[in-house]
Amino acid sequence: MSPVIGQVAVALAATFSQQTCVSVGRALPAVLAPVIVADMGLATAWIGVYFGINATAALIGQLGCGSFIVRHGALRMSQVALVMLAAGMVLTTFGTSWGFVLSAVIGGSGAAVSTPASSHLLGRVSPPRHAPLVFSIKQTAVPAGLLISGILAPWLTGVGGWRLTFILSAIACIGLVVLLQPLRARFDDDRVSSHAFRVSDFHTTLTSVLRASELRALAIACLAFNGMQQVVTAYFVTYLTHLDYSLTDAGLVFSVAMSVAVPGRILWGWVGSTLTTPRIVMAGIAFGLAGSGVLMGFFTAAWPVWLVIAVSTGVSLTALSWHGILLAEAARAAPEGKRGAVTGGVLSFGQFGALTEPVVYSVLLGVTGSYGIGFIVCAMPALLVGVMLVRAPVRD
Repeated sequence: MSPVIGQVAVALAATFSQQTCVSVGRALPAVLAPVIVADMGLATAWIGVYFGINATAALIGQLGCGSFIVRHGALRMSQVALVMLAAGMVLTTFGTSWGFVLSAVIGGSGAAVSTPASSHLLGRVSPPRHAPLVFSIKQTAVPAGLLISGILAPWLTGVGGWRLTFILSAIACIGLVVLLQPLRARFDDDRVSSHAFRVSDFHTTLTSVLRASELRALAIACLAFNGMQQVVTAYFVTYLTHLDYSLTDAGLVFSVAMSVAVPGRILWGWVGSTLTTPRIVMAGIAFGLAGSGVLMGFFTAAWPVWLVIAVSTGVSLTALSWHGILLAEAARAAPEGKRGAVTGGVLSFGQFGALTEPVVYSVLLGVTGSYGIGFIVCAMPALLVGVMLVRAPVRD
């Protein structure tokens, strides 16, 4: 094995592991939402409020994390992300409204740093030609985490309650922090200890994305894609339980559908690295997301399970499979040494989508009482993104 391949393999293993833990921690409130809201006596619409707070904290974290990555290193900030997520999960177990809010703030802002940090690290070691594939493999950690949550979380909750499930996940995050420590000297050798954080970093990061047409297009796509992803993650299991699925069956359907996102992300990364441009791949993802998202809105209890899984698989191949190729493009377009900051800036638009679309869904749910209408409405921005990407100039 060549030194370059070995370096990429180790970096990929480290970033994949931390993003899997982060994905599990962020998915638990959605997967266990029916149990949590019943235990706390909350209305179902409050799920969207929780994820709205979470997305707001994540937006701030991603806009401001660039300087911390430069100063402390990408691996150290990955560890910080895991510690903050673990703290957020522990706060959730208090079972109070304030504990839940603090969990969304601390866990959301901490976990949001994981992707810019891992993008900074992988951007340094990945050969440019194969970056879409490398990033896509790393981003399979997200559906892997969703798969683990969908299968294990309902089972653990049935055995020991939802609080035990959160505590065990927090312990796993802290354990990974310890395991990553020996790699810090190897991957944080580019850190600049004299680099200082400034409040103006928020504005600088935002304007650097908006000024460049290529980054601006990626940011708009990220907004539409991540918004729909957050809606699906937050409401899918609850939607199925509303259609008379048991929590275990709903979690199983969720896991089966989400498992397709693992090979899906690798597929899109391979296509974008070999057969066509990443922009064309993202346009196809946008159109597929719009179509499958609208179909999801028409689910009824009369639909056979196989058809529900088929449509949900389409959503998984799009709403949960865009990350690697988009992040690789953002890292490629970023100035040297600014990959973490620029990636965080692009992702902050995605967090804005994750903030607004669940709230839109909650409002529609409260007004209409329909779980399906929200999916239809929240899928529509992806259609506009698809048109934008097809019409924009394509990089060779």
